[in-house]
Amino acid sequence: MSDPGPLPTVRLDDAGAVAAALPHLLGFPPEESLVVVSLRGGEVGLTARVDLPPAEHSRTVARELARAVGTAQPTGVLLVVVSEADDDRAQGLPHRRLLHEAVLAFTATGVRVGDALLVRGGRWWSYDCPHACCAPDAGTPLPGGTSELAAVSVLAGRVLESDRAALAGRIAPQPSPGMARACEQVGDDLAARTAERGWDAVAEEGWDAVLAAVDGASPERAVRLTDRQVARLAWGLRDTDLRDRALTLALGSTAPAAQALWTELTRRAPVPLDAAPATLLAVSAWLRGDGALANLALDRALRSEPSYTLAGLLRGALDACLPPEAVREVIRGVADPLDADPLDADPLDADPLDADPLDADPLDADPLDAGPLDAGR
Repeated sequence: MSDPGPLPTVRLDDAGAVAAALPHLLGFPPEESLVVVSLRGGEVGLTARVDLPPAEHSRTVARELARAVGTAQPTGVLLVVVSEADDDRAQGLPHRRLLHEAVLAFTATGVRVGDALLVRGGRWWSYDCPHACCAPDAGTPLPGGTSELAAVSVLAGRVLESDRAALAGRIAPQPSPGMARACEQVGDDLAARTAERGWDAVAEEGWDAVLAAVDGASPERAVRLTDRQVARLAWGLRDTDLRDRALTLALGSTAPAAQALWTELTRRAPVPLDAAPATLLAVSAWLRGDGALANLALDRALRSEPSYTLAGLLRGALDACLPPEAVREVIRGVADPLDADPLDADPLDADPLDADPLDADPLDADPLDAGPLDAGR
C-alpha cells in the first residue's frame, strides 16, 4: 500500500490561533469545557476535551485527563478553559482551581504546561499574563474570518457541527416498519441461499454488495439504499471475516464513501444489526480525525450489543488513547492477506489523512472527546 501526498501544512502561530482552532480540532465548538491541546516537536497532536466538572471532582478529572493525554507522549500541552462563567471576585478569571489541579497532574507525569487560556464570549485570556490586555475585563478578540485550518478541514472531508448534540443526531436511529420487514425477509433469503450455495459463496456476494454500496456512496453519486439493500449489507457484516475486510476500506481513497455508508447503515439498521456498521463507523471516524463521532458510534454499537467484541476492544483502545497509527497497522495486517487473495483485484491505498481522534470517558460522566489533528502535515 502506498501513501498519497500529505495535506497542506497548517501553522498555528500563537495562542489566539490555537483557541480559535478548537472547533476544527474537536469537530464542534466546545462549551463549558476543559480542552487539552498536546504538542509533539512543535506540532499539534492529541486534542482532548472534558466537560467542566464540579469543584469536588477537579483533581480526579485532571489526573484522568493527564493520564489519557500522556499516553500520546506529548512534549508539552496547552490548557484551554471554554466557559461563559463570570470572574471570581477573589481569583479573577474563573476555574482557576481546575487549572491548578491540571497543571499539577501534567507536571507529575513529566509533561510541561506551556500556557493556560480562557475562551469566553469571542475573546481569549492567558491565566498567567500580567499585562493589562489580560485583565478580567479585557481579553483579546479571537481571530476572525475563514482560517487556513478550516479550509484544510473541509479538504479533509470533516464536517463541523454546531454542538455535540448535533453530532449525535448524525447517527440517530431511524426505525421504520419497512426496514424491520426487509431485515426479516432478507434474513430468511440468506439462510436459504447459504443452504443452497454454501457460506463462502454467500459471504463473497456480501463483499461484492459492500463494494457496490461504497461506490454508490461516493460524493459524486450518493445513491440512497433501499431497505432491502440496507438489510443485505447489515446481515452480511455479521460475518466477522467480511466485517474485517470492510475495515480496510478506512485506509484507501474510498474512505469518505465508506464512512458515509457506515453512517447510513448505523442510522437505518435495527438492533442488533447496527452494531457492526456502528463499529466500522467508529474506526473510520477515528482515523479521519473525528474523535467525538468515533466515541458516539462506539456507544451506539455497545448499546445495541454489549458483548460485541470488536467494539469492546476499540472502547478500550480509545480510553487508553492508543495512537491511531497503531490501529492503521492492525488494519494493514488484516489487509495484507486480502491483497494476496485473487478475489481481491484492487488493493486499497492508504488514507491521505493522518488525523487521530480519540474519545475517552474517565468518569462515567460526560465523555472526554479527543480529536487529534496533525497540523504540521
